[in-house]
Amino acid sequence: MSIQTPSAAPGTAGRPTRRDRTHYLYLAVVGAVVAGIVVGLAAPSFAVELKPLGMAFVALIKMMIQPVIFCTIVLGVGSVRSAARVGKVGGLSLLYFMVMSTVALGIGLVVGNVLHPGSGLHITAETASAGAAQAEAGHGSTTDFLLGIVPDSMLSALTSGEVLQTLLIALLVGFALQAMGSAGEPVLRGVGHLQRLVFRVLSMIMWAAPVGAFGAIAGVVGETGVDALKSLAVLMIGFYVTCALFVFVVLGLVLKVSTGVNIFALLRYLGREFLLILSTSSSESALPRLIAKMEHAGVDKPTVGVVVPTGYSFNLDGTAIYLTMASLFIATAMGDPLSIGEQISLLVFMMVASKGAAGVTGAGMATLAGGLSSHRPELLDGVGLIVGIDRFMSECRALTNFAGNAVATVLIGTWTGGLDRARLDRVLAGEEPFDETTMLDDDVEGPREEVADDEQRTVPVLA
Repeated sequence: MSIQTPSAAPGTAGRPTRRDRTHYLYLAVVGAVVAGIVVGLAAPSFAVELKPLGMAFVALIKMMIQPVIFCTIVLGVGSVRSAARVGKVGGLSLLYFMVMSTVALGIGLVVGNVLHPGSGLHITAETASAGAAQAEAGHGSTTDFLLGIVPDSMLSALTSGEVLQTLLIALLVGFALQAMGSAGEPVLRGVGHLQRLVFRVLSMIMWAAPVGAFGAIAGVVGETGVDALKSLAVLMIGFYVTCALFVFVVLGLVLKVSTGVNIFALLRYLGREFLLILSTSSSESALPRLIAKMEHAGVDKPTVGVVVPTGYSFNLDGTAIYLTMASLFIATAMGDPLSIGEQISLLVFMMVASKGAAGVTGAGMATLAGGLSSHRPELLDGVGLIVGIDRFMSECRALTNFAGNAVATVLIGTWTGGLDRARLDRVLAGEEPFDETTMLDDDVEGPREEVADDEQRTVPVLA
């Protein structure tokens, strides 16, 4: 999606504007997706060999996620003189995530019982072995999950690949800078410069997106073909429709009632991120851009820094719907439909287990297999039935999870007073375009507020 840059943004009259050439990049991504599908259908064996291109691009993006989160949280928390403000945002976020996950599970439960997907399918030895392999990746206790949040060292939190470890260390550093007062301001300025460097590197990496999209799409089409899509069309279509209803009806209604913001306007603003997720099948590829765009849209740094990283681990609406419908599908296909009581108990288990699988590649499939293995082991063999289409369903999971986190950021910002609504309206209307070159608002003076601390000093809060 291309956003037209006005001749002069507010407050920049007489200043020469920079031409945004990034719309060519996203046109190239669209072309790469189409080319990948063609190659995948025409030369499947060759297309599978291209899969590492997509994996390499996603790895490059993931490489930048932890520095982005660290800088964002340290700047946001360290610039606010009230620790209670951060605690309020975090507590409200977790409560909202639990409520919406429950709603998503409920919607999947209703649709699954209406469609009855899985009827007429049969389990073979090959599909049974595939289910067992997925279960091995899905095992992990709650204790292991909690202990995994603590890094081996303070610096390893920036290189471990675990988002929650980075979140923990960044919060500790931010609170430490709060306690240091004016002595910590040089450190904050240094982190601010580091953030600019990180986003500049990220903007350079984004130019490899067409190559990554081509390799990812070609690989999945070459591996799967159209046979799996035909045989499991009911489950796939039902899942996509359910996710669409959740985003546009449930999230759209909550967003409109709570803030007055139109869901379509917000999703249009994030159109390039949705394209990136669709082409890479990974919501993590758009996490740094979501942070930058939410700050640009008027949500303050503490809110963005806490809600977005936490949401990527705990606000998995698409995964919740997937777990519900896939469980019902497998039970029906195995000839052992679940009673209402069994459905509820299994899905409560799944909701808790999904938090422990956050950050695992293919977390949806792994959580499904691990949950069935622990709760209803007789259904485990049925997981192999959906291995073939899981890649296509993971795209929808990622898109839904991303939309849920974008909406959550706006909602939490509104409820905690961390949203500049006037700026959000201007951004969504296209009056203040996002700087695609740096992913920072170098040309726009963001709002600043004066917050008095216990020594009656005033400290500017970074917008």
